[in-house]
Formats: sequence, structure tokens, C-alpha cells
Amino acid sequence: MVEGIYEIIDERFRALFNSSAALDLIHRGCRWAEGPVWFKDGNYLLWSDIPNNRMLRYISEGGVSVYRADARYSNGNTRDRQGRLVTCEHGARRVTRTEIDGSITVLADSFEGKRLNSPNDVVIHSNGSIWFSDPTYGIQSDYEGHKATPEQDTNNVYRIDPQTGVVEAVVRDFVQPNGLAFSPDETRLYVADSGSPRHIRVFDVVDGRALSSGRVFCTVDPGVPDGFRFDIEGNLWTSAADGVHCFAPDGTLLGKILTPERVANLTFGGPKGNRLYIAATSSIYAIYVTTNGAAVP
Repeated sequence: MVEGIYEIIDERFRALFNSSAALDLIHRGCRWAEGPVWFKDGNYLLWSDIPNNRMLRYISEGGVSVYRADARYSNGNTRDRQGRLVTCEHGARRVTRTEIDGSITVLADSFEGKRLNSPNDVVIHSNGSIWFSDPTYGIQSDYEGHKATPEQDTNNVYRIDPQTGVVEAVVRDFVQPNGLAFSPDETRLYVADSGSPRHIRVFDVVDGRALSSGRVFCTVDPGVPDGFRFDIEGNLWTSAADGVHCFAPDGTLLGKILTPERVANLTFGGPKGNRLYIAATSSIYAIYVTTNGAAVP
């Protein structure tokens, strides 16, 4: 059942949205908007515009400005427990951290002596470990990075140890690993495969270091799953070709927020964490929902 911009598939979805909430256009003019991350302490949103090789910032009182002009074709972004920006860079094929003074620290750029493919999305565990996906999208052409031949034999999900900085492959059997997020209690890690499977897999997290019992959580159609986030009830909100799809913790598709453009990624933000910011191809949209995003730095 479609009601305006909402498609209701399961009646539980009605508790998660307000039918009077509008889909607001925040910005238009990107080539491929990605990696939105909310800075609650600064009340602003950052995101990547990959083909334009820049990062943009939106402040509700001041509009949109360029945050980083030469962003090395950045893609996914997050914040660590100290509030520092952590970024996946297609162009430089690395994961970096922007320090408080603005300097950049390289966290990972190789594995087993070979260059990474093109780090795509990143999340951080409460123990400080950094987990990221590494598909080949940034080296397939010069549009989102620099065309190159992969050096890694497989497209992996990696973990960076917070004490030693050692990079370890935790999953090696993805076609194109993409978005990833921990469940609110961090007992599970969810990872999108935007290759031919078009599904999101879930793994049990073992001692904050390893993964086990991988299985398919849901399949996204139309389109492919890219970036996604959780709300405080454990519902998963993911990107898709026709908008944002919301899945219950049991994997049931509850409903959709329909958007004019294909969605790449999203994040919860706003002072109360109840505003969903949506990176959709050339634009950034935002909508108030009746739940809150799971706690993030």
C-alpha cells in the first residue's frame, strides 16, 4: 500500500513514520553523493561527492559549503569515539583519520604487502577497532578514482586493531562488500554485498575481534544494498534503487520511503537523532521519522 512517499508492506512500519513529514531537498548538484555522517556537537552533516572529488558540509543555519576540495575521491565516512572523522578514500586506496588539528593520519593502505582495492565504507566498534569494506568500484574506471588492476585476490572486509594498527581480513568471500554497520548492541555485524547477490549478510561478533556464523539477513530489490544504518529498536534502514527500505530485526521488509533518485547511503542526525539524511545520486534529502538512530559518536 502506497501512501504518499511511503510504501507500507508490514503494518509495523506505521509506527516508524509520520505521514505529515515531508521529504526535504537539502542540496542538489552532486554527481554521486555518498558517505553522510552527522556531527552532533557541531550540528552539521558531512558527505562525499565522489566523482567531483570533494566533501561537502551542510549547516542548517548556513547552507552548504565545500569541506574538502581535494578529497582523494572519498566515499564512506564515520566518527571514532573521540569525535574524529574516519574516511575511506577511493583515490588514495586507503582509510584515513582527520585529527582535531586537521592533519590526516593513514590508518590502512595495504594488506599482506599489496595495495587495498578502494576502501568503501567504515564503522567503528566501541573497543576502538575499525572495520571497513574494500570492493573494486574506485579502480574500475577514472570516474570514482583511478583505474587500476586489483592487487588483492579477493574483495574483503577488514579490521584494524586499535592497539597495534594491524590490518586483518575478517571475511574474504564477498563479491563486492559495501555498506556495513553493527547492531545497536554490537553483537552482530551486517555487511551489504552489492555484487550479484544483492543482499545483506549478518555475522556474529566474537570478542569484538572476529566474525562467525555468516548468513543472509535480507535481499534488496530493486537495486542493490549500499549504505545502511540502524535505529534504536534494531530496525535496519538501507539504500535501494527506489528509496530507503526498512527491515525489522527479524529480516521482514516493513516498508519504504520512496525517493526521486537512487539512494546510495543514509544516516540519522539532527539534535534528537530522528532526522534521516539520505544521499541519493545527485542530491541530499532529509526527513523526520518517529524513531531515533542507534547511538553513534
